[in-house]
Amino acid sequence: MTDSVTMDVLAPIRPLPVSPVDETGLRERLRLTLVGAGYAVSFVPGLVLAILTLLCIPLGLVGVGFLAALGVVPATAALTGVHRRVSGRLLGEPIEASYAPARGIALVRPAYWLRDPARWRDFGFLCFAATGGFVLSLLPVVLLTTPITWLILAFTAGDWAWVLLFVFSGPLLMAWWVTAEPLVRARARTERAILGHDRVAALAERVERVEESRAETLDHSAAEVRRIERDLHDGAQARIASVGMSVGLAEKLLQTDPDGAAALLREARETTMDALDDLRSVVRGIHPPVLADRGLAGAIEALALALPVPVAVAVAVPRLPAPVESAAYFAVAECLANTVKHADASRAWVSGSYAEQRLRLVVGDDGRGGADPAGSGLAGVARRLAAFDGTVTIDSPDGGPTTVRLEVPCPTV
Repeated sequence: MTDSVTMDVLAPIRPLPVSPVDETGLRERLRLTLVGAGYAVSFVPGLVLAILTLLCIPLGLVGVGFLAALGVVPATAALTGVHRRVSGRLLGEPIEASYAPARGIALVRPAYWLRDPARWRDFGFLCFAATGGFVLSLLPVVLLTTPITWLILAFTAGDWAWVLLFVFSGPLLMAWWVTAEPLVRARARTERAILGHDRVAALAERVERVEESRAETLDHSAAEVRRIERDLHDGAQARIASVGMSVGLAEKLLQTDPDGAAALLREARETTMDALDDLRSVVRGIHPPVLADRGLAGAIEALALALPVPVAVAVAVPRLPAPVESAAYFAVAECLANTVKHADASRAWVSGSYAEQRLRLVVGDDGRGGADPAGSGLAGVARRLAAFDGTVTIDSPDGGPTTVRLEVPCPTV
């Protein structure tokens, strides 16, 4: 079956008027009847998988059920995945799965599956597909094909078939005309209710992600505080202490050795300037002044000018909350730093836009590719943006190019 035909068959269901009888209504009802026939065919694998699933539970006590589950559960997920896509297309909205991750080796995965509500919803779907779902899907097919079957029999079986044809075919075809669309829609909606992303599970998953993000943010903040303390201790604090010592010695030598006191004061002045540079460096690491003055677009342009690789910047975004701007700026800085250090690129680019209360940034280069999402740099970018519900998508095949997409939901200032 070609893609175009598949697209026509699985087009979203639209309400059909009972009358008048026209070509469009006939075509739509025939399409939905074909979909119902496809739904009905899934009765066979659904019934088989439902029986095997029931057998896996008691057989798990002797270990055989765990081995069988390694095939039954993925097969069930594949079948429900097909139905999610079909029913989602018919209803015009995606039906997402919400399986919990199964950790560890394959033999222990059934223990995780037993505690996963999404797997039990899959089993509920199997039971529905083998019972009420089969009836819902088969009914339009039966209502349409029964008069056709009687017509064929009328030419071979005798007068009784003609009687059935003339007496009952009209009501059956009218029932088919009236019920084909609501029956298929009911099947699709029921599958959405069974297989859809459970709201409670979605909230629990959301809370888990927030807790993980908060923990990572706290760890990152603690590391940043330690870095700032170390920079101050090793840089500005040491220099300021040296200034104090130089001024103290100069005070003692002021009467006995004016030239030596003047040299110490000159040294103290130079050390003071170095301490100021250290403080400016620490402040830039916390929140770059150019970011506060010129916003995210101007800060990225200033960042690109200082790099040895030519960087094309096309960022057009309004002023955003300071924490979001800071996180996005350092995320872009980390991506460009990776380009300079690892990509062996001849050029790079940064583009950005803001729409529907979402900041979208794209950082790319024409380098050798192969960027590791689990590497410390990109993993740090993901952790930084996760605190704002942001996402990082990396496309970096071997040989390049590399494209990193950053997206952060946020309001404007």
